[in-house]
Amino acid sequence: MDFTALIAALWIVPAVAIVLIMAIRRPHWAEYLNLTSSVAVFGLTLAILVAAPGKALVTGAGYILLTPLGAWVLFCVGLVYLLASLYAIGYMRLLPEEKPRLHKYYALQVGFALTMLIAPLMNNPGIFWIAIDFTTIVSAFLVGFEREAECIEAAWKYLILVSAGLALALLGIILFYWGGTFTLGPTYALTWGNLRAVAPRMPETLLFLAFLLVLVGFGTKVGLAPMHTWLPDAHSEGPAPVSAMLSGSLLNIALLGIYRFLSIVDSGGYGVMGHTALLVLGVISLLVAGLFIVRQEGAKRMLAYSSLEHMGVLAIGFGFGGPMAFAGAMYHMINHSLTKPMMFFGAGNMMRAYGTKSMSNMRRVLRYYPVSGTLWLLGAVAITGAPPFGLFLSEITILRGGILSPNPWAVWLMATLLILIFVAFMNHFRRMIWGPEPEPGGEPTLELSVWNTLPMWLAFVAILVLGLWWPEGLWTFFQHTFVVQP
Repeated sequence: MDFTALIAALWIVPAVAIVLIMAIRRPHWAEYLNLTSSVAVFGLTLAILVAAPGKALVTGAGYILLTPLGAWVLFCVGLVYLLASLYAIGYMRLLPEEKPRLHKYYALQVGFALTMLIAPLMNNPGIFWIAIDFTTIVSAFLVGFEREAECIEAAWKYLILVSAGLALALLGIILFYWGGTFTLGPTYALTWGNLRAVAPRMPETLLFLAFLLVLVGFGTKVGLAPMHTWLPDAHSEGPAPVSAMLSGSLLNIALLGIYRFLSIVDSGGYGVMGHTALLVLGVISLLVAGLFIVRQEGAKRMLAYSSLEHMGVLAIGFGFGGPMAFAGAMYHMINHSLTKPMMFFGAGNMMRAYGTKSMSNMRRVLRYYPVSGTLWLLGAVAITGAPPFGLFLSEITILRGGILSPNPWAVWLMATLLILIFVAFMNHFRRMIWGPEPEPGGEPTLELSVWNTLPMWLAFVAILVLGLWWPEGLWTFFQHTFVVQP
């Protein structure tokens, strides 16, 4: 199969959509151009995943790298982009004051998707860093799109903190390159493969220092604690479709970068230290998420800390290492990419319906919105890792893999913190579902369209199926991915 043509189409389709949206400038045209782009991107990422080569494929004059793990991350991006594009039609129509600017929103949403489709395919770590930086710039405009004071503040905080983190990541990449010069000479092609090949001959201290800088730098972008402070603001203040894309797809890409650098440390023979460092950040992230979820008042802010939780789970899964924990982490990635958008869509519906961000003012949700409210409640059960949904299977698999790892101590911490988060999360929903009646005049009257609930249905069916049936083909794919270049 001609993967170069598929990848070119993957980038050209959204680029053309941006040009047409900005040229036509009509809201309805922008809606459907974005939706058409998302459908095409989803189809292309699915085609790339299904036909992905069994080993790393370098193409595009050496600048493009397609691996099974990279194809998996691309598919998660295409999936979340499609769900967010469906939901955006209903959600953005609830913002009549933004109608004159809707074409700009959709152009930015397509642009955000395009930057996320570029980054996982970069064979040069430096260009990968540039692509990650572009995702930050474009998504910052989306976080501040509604132009309220809190949105602008969140966008600036996002830009400043993530840029500081990425500066550390760049320094780490420079140190990795410098480590290679001791063997390959003062200049050589900076690629993932070359760094992995030369890692055994790099000085041990330099190799591990470079990885720690990359871990902290890209860990800031992932939102791992304690570098997570931008995440609750950005995820809670941006429009709901943007929050879904930030949480469901962007964080995966930064984590892919960390794992690729971790594979370089593995090749250098110091993988135990690297895996342990990633594991510790994952456990800290779970702890911080649990403590903050207990006391949250804002619906989307609670979901932002849930994203911190699940990035911690992924960091623990990759930190454990081994084929079982790795398979659990990959399965967790797709389940989170389905469930978290569903949760943000439900939160967006309720925030617009009740006219508030506070969960204490969202009362008797099921009475007023039986369909959207029920899906939101089921999504809450799923996102906390309860059966019979996909996240339960992936978390159990990670825990099983952890028992076999060099760091089994983290298994018990992870299990305890997940129970804490489940109780806190469901307590918030208990109050919204079965709490007191709304104050007189506080009853919601907003009517939700099919666009507001259809993507929630699609996500719910998928996470239920993945919870009841783990396809054998996926398990084989995960096991194969573990042994090939990431």
